[in-house]
Formats: sequence, C-alpha cells, structure tokens
Amino acid sequence: MPAVTADTLTLPRLPVLPESDTVWRGVRTTVRAESFLEGEGFRVRRPFPGVDLAMADPFLLLDHMGAVEYGPGEAKGAPWHPHRGFETVTYMIDGAMAHTDSIGGGGLITDGSTQWMTAGSGILHNEVPPPELVAKGGLFHGVQLWVNLPKALKMVPPRYQDIAAGDAKLLASEDGGALVRVIAGDLAGYQGPGSTYTPITYLHATVAAGARLTLPWPEDFNALAYVLSGRGTVGREGRPLQEGELAVFGESGQALMLRAADTQPGNSPTWEVLVLGGLPINEPVARYGPFVMNTRREILQAFDDYQAGRLGQIPVAHRSSADITEEDA
Repeated sequence: MPAVTADTLTLPRLPVLPESDTVWRGVRTTVRAESFLEGEGFRVRRPFPGVDLAMADPFLLLDHMGAVEYGPGEAKGAPWHPHRGFETVTYMIDGAMAHTDSIGGGGLITDGSTQWMTAGSGILHNEVPPPELVAKGGLFHGVQLWVNLPKALKMVPPRYQDIAAGDAKLLASEDGGALVRVIAGDLAGYQGPGSTYTPITYLHATVAAGARLTLPWPEDFNALAYVLSGRGTVGREGRPLQEGELAVFGESGQALMLRAADTQPGNSPTWEVLVLGGLPINEPVARYGPFVMNTRREILQAFDDYQAGRLGQIPVAHRSSADITEEDA
C-alpha cells in the first residue's frame, strides 16, 4: 500500500507557505471512526455521519473498507441497490471491486483507481469483489465517499466516471517528503481528473516519517483529514491523529498543516491520509438508506419511484434466471 507511487523528486512541488505569514487553520475536533457491517456483511469504519452533519457538508458519509486480508470465499460486496440525490466515490487503494450499474457504466476498480457515480435522479448499481478475489482471497483496501448534490442538481441524469490510477495528478510537498494524489478539485492550481457538480477537493497523501505537509486551502471550503494508516499530527497546534481517526479543521484560515510522526507503526512505514473539503451546500438534508433528498416527501417519492422501476432496471445479463421475463428474452 498504496498502489500509486512516484519519485517525489521528479514531481511538481507544492508552494512554500511562510510559517509566520500564513493563516493556518486550527483543529476544531477529532473523531474516531465507528465500525459497521454493510452490504452482504463486510465491515467498514465510518468517521461520519457521526460528527455534526454541518461540519462535513457537502460530504454525507465516509466508509473505510479494510485494510483486510481475505481468505478464500470470505470477500463480500453490496449487491444491486438504488441511489438518488447524491454521488458515490469509490477509491480502491489495494485489491479490486467490480461495479455495474443500470445506465451501462461499470468496470473493475483496482489498485489506485476511482469510480465516480452520480446517482442524480436515480440509478441501480452493484458493487462486488471480482470472482478471482472471492475464490483465492487477497488484500482489500478502499474508501467510499458520498458527496451531496444541491436541490437544483439532485435530479440530474445519472452518470459514471472511470478514473484510472494513472489519471490522478501527482504532486510533491515543498521538500519532497510527501506524495499527494489529487483525485478531484484544485490544489495550488493543479487539477484532479474527477468532474464534480459540487465544488470539492479530494486528496490522498503519503507522508514519510517525520515529514511535514502544508497545503493551501480555499477559505470558503471546509477541511477534513482522515487517517488510513500510520500516525501523525494535524494543525499548527499538533493534534495527534492516527489510523481510523478524523480531524475536522476550523472554519477560518487559508492553509492546512500536517506532520507525520517520527516513528510509524509496523504495518505502515508512512502516514497515509485522506484530505478533503468542499463548499458547504447549506440546505436541509433528508436521508433514509440509499436516498438523500431535501424533504421527507421527496424520500417517500424516491421509494415509490424505485418500487415502480423508475430508477432503472438491472441489465438482463446480470439478472438471475428467475428475474428475466419473456419480454426480456
């Protein structure tokens, strides 16, 4: 871990941020992720929702899957299910997940690649480990992020983006001690490949033991940091943050400061951190299961539309024989 690596000495460098002349964001709070079972019974660590939703806006959920070494027959996924009103972003660090949806999108998400699915007005999709991972077992490690859509965009047509591992924009910290993968949004003028409806920035940083990472950050974005593995500190005040913990930065400031601990745990020679933030939508949120809308009435409508088949149909090639009608055949 992780799959996408590079020689930081050959990459574009992030700008030097003067220690005394930069307005650094402080850390508002830290949260330890709770454990949940999802889909067919695979375990995730979930740092939010759990914090006040307004603190994470425009993000709705972050699920950390693994890292886990599956034995033969142990890997599980999330069979066909609907979504409406937001976007799901699945980033696979190690291992693989197969995605199929009702609009024809899909493929194998593996080793540093990202699947960006806009549910919008409604979609059905299937997220399962590929047959070879189920049969043989192996390492599995990934993250799924839910990004909200504002009321005006909740019913946009669904779409699918396949972001290959090599598509992420790679940057180095000012001294080369950290590798930053820009998956979406803008960082110091460098653009990630993900196309977003809601303005966000989504990064994965690998920070060498003892190294510091400073990031310019939009003043109108919120800012969160979640540790995938290893340990370090966040904020100029040096709040400790380790695997499975989320830091929520304060609202004011133009830059973030992170520093990896001088020694790292045996399972992680580097500090692996997701850094994300976005422009808060500041609208009412009504959520139930796979649907995120603005009102309870819209949630009930989503259930009605799903039951009536208006959110899409499972492609014939992926249905069981009992589901295929004479008309399908």
